Amino acid sequence: KFSFGIHRICIILALYIKISHPVCLFQGSKVNYQNMNFLCKMGASFPQQCLRERTDFKFPTEITKVRQRNATVMIHELLRQIFHLFSKNLPGSVWDASCIEQFQNGIHQQIEELETCLAEELSKGRNSSRTGVLNSTTLSVKKYFRRITNFLEDKQYSHCSWEAVRMEVRTCFIFIDFLIYKA
Repeated sequence: KFSFGIHRICIILALYIKISHPVCLFQGSKVNYQNMNFLCKMGASFPQQCLRERTDFKFPTEITKVRQRNATVMIHELLRQIFHLFSKNLPGSVWDASCIEQFQNGIHQQIEELETCLAEELSKGRNSSRTGVLNSTTLSVKKYFRRITNFLEDKQYSHCSWEAVRMEVRTCFIFIDFLIYKA
């Protein structure tokens, strides 16, 4: 009887610690690879008729200058922007709905994991002050996604404009992977 009671207390204590003190479980590259895979599978290869829709959105390469301790913040911002972008006006009739849903779920999962990591870093006193480079880079990322959104709006969310954006977001995942290894 005594060992059963202690065992029960240990389980309750472990659950309490797990719930009250979230642990950073960011899966990084594995989920990033899966999301890139779902992004690629959403549609077929880039359609020939869409070649004229290609544009340079001017990805903010200053992302590579973000310090190691701020890489998590930058990954979080990129994923938030991607999630927001892929949350409305998608060409669902042309793209694979299952892949879209899995892509959105994967991005959402990564965002939640990163929010836990960022909260953990803040509680430990890390990342408490945002540097000028980080603020500037975050603003550049927001402007970059604003250009993409404006492009989609100007093209009335056409299938070809979305194909151009889907191709561009692949670039984002390459940089996210770079930041994951930096974090």
